[in-house]
Amino acid sequence: MSKDAVDTAKVASRTDVTQSPADAGDAGYSKDLKARHVNMIAIGGAIGTGLFLGAGGRLHNAGPALAIAYLVCGIFAFFVVRALGELVLYRPSSGSFVSYAREFLGEKGAYVAGWMYFLNWSTTGIADITAIALYTHYWSLFTDIPQWVLALIALAVVLAVNLISVKIFGEMEFWFAIIKVATLVAFMLIGIFLLATHHEVGGHTPGLSAVTDHGGIFPHGMMPVVLVMQGVIFAYAALELVGVAAGETAEPEKVVPRAVNSIMWRVGLFYVGSVVLLALLLPGSVYSADQSPFVTVLSKIGIPAAGDVMNLVVLTAAMSSLNSGLYSTGRILRSMAMAGSAPKFTARMNRSQVPYGGILLTCAVCVLGVGLNYLMPSQAFEIVLNVASLGIISTWVIIMICHLVFVRRARAGLVTRPSFRLPGSPVTEIVTIAFLLAVLGLMWNDPEVGRKTLLLIPLIAVLLVGGWFAVRRRVSQAEDRELAQLK
Repeated sequence: MSKDAVDTAKVASRTDVTQSPADAGDAGYSKDLKARHVNMIAIGGAIGTGLFLGAGGRLHNAGPALAIAYLVCGIFAFFVVRALGELVLYRPSSGSFVSYAREFLGEKGAYVAGWMYFLNWSTTGIADITAIALYTHYWSLFTDIPQWVLALIALAVVLAVNLISVKIFGEMEFWFAIIKVATLVAFMLIGIFLLATHHEVGGHTPGLSAVTDHGGIFPHGMMPVVLVMQGVIFAYAALELVGVAAGETAEPEKVVPRAVNSIMWRVGLFYVGSVVLLALLLPGSVYSADQSPFVTVLSKIGIPAAGDVMNLVVLTAAMSSLNSGLYSTGRILRSMAMAGSAPKFTARMNRSQVPYGGILLTCAVCVLGVGLNYLMPSQAFEIVLNVASLGIISTWVIIMICHLVFVRRARAGLVTRPSFRLPGSPVTEIVTIAFLLAVLGLMWNDPEVGRKTLLLIPLIAVLLVGGWFAVRRRVSQAEDRELAQLK
């Protein structure tokens, strides 16, 4: 049975997607996520370890120009989420872009999209538990506890919470996001006060002199700015969670546009604004990769508890990111399992309508990350960050390709575009794809980490091809069953 025939049958039979899910993986979920949950999940996705921890090392390497990198990547991230938002309003699905890849690119497209996203979040989970361990070591009480032990404890706690129910997940993300936003706003107010009063910060006077007297906006030239781009994209990697969460909210048509449209100003305020403030408060050379830049600033202004409070907040941000990763991969893997391209056990749900099989599989990979923390504690974060970037870049490219095909089918009269649309199509999609591929290619200029990461692409490709041959019969059987149900 050809994929085109299945697609045609789907389009012809779709009269009410709320009553008859086009993706078998959408069945069985509760609709317990409220508007406030999805809005805060969007905010939480825009504020994570990439900003709270990653910005320190990037400021050290790239200097104040990091703010430009955040702005540029943020614009393209918004395009991706806007395209995904349009697809969500066309057909909400907990399988999100994997479900759309199945419809517009075929099962092979869905297979690649799903497993690359799994690669992204499973390695991001390792980065998160590494960050949690690093944050915890900030306090002397925990310095004697091995990093890998702290990482394992963090993983166990978040796993337990994630398995309870989607409502608990939504509540956790809501309050995690409230804490992150409130803290960032408080930090920015403190930073503005320090700038206005010229209060010394660690022996340095805040202001433009922190930039001009230390090499200017590009203290180390353009190349370091280019090299941090993939890390900046990683910082935005959770924005697509809005698309996954939409499958478990009762009114996606009301919630999603508001959440997506608010992302742009959040990026400008929280990312670009925070980095500009950090650059004006201290020279980039003062920041380091092993400490949150916010902790660095607050620890140097003479308030003993300030660093402790901020460290607790960034610890919360890392827990939030890990929580989101387990949530999203559980839903994506279930969508794939129902189509035959993921292990059968990842389709299983518990009594609380949580797809625990996929969540446990992601945790299994994170346990490998605990081993990485044991063997290479000083390099664990950067290693997995780069691998995760491969996953998120490929995911975003697939989302834009899906949108291109979607628009083409809409023009052919096969589907109907919602009123909430990505502007500038198809130019916007093509430019975004070109930018993402360019960022990937520029990683070759980083011989230490980036080049080694790119050399993993052939290995990943071999694993994907081998995996496809292992599951293609099961995928074909699932397609035939789906077509039989549509008749």
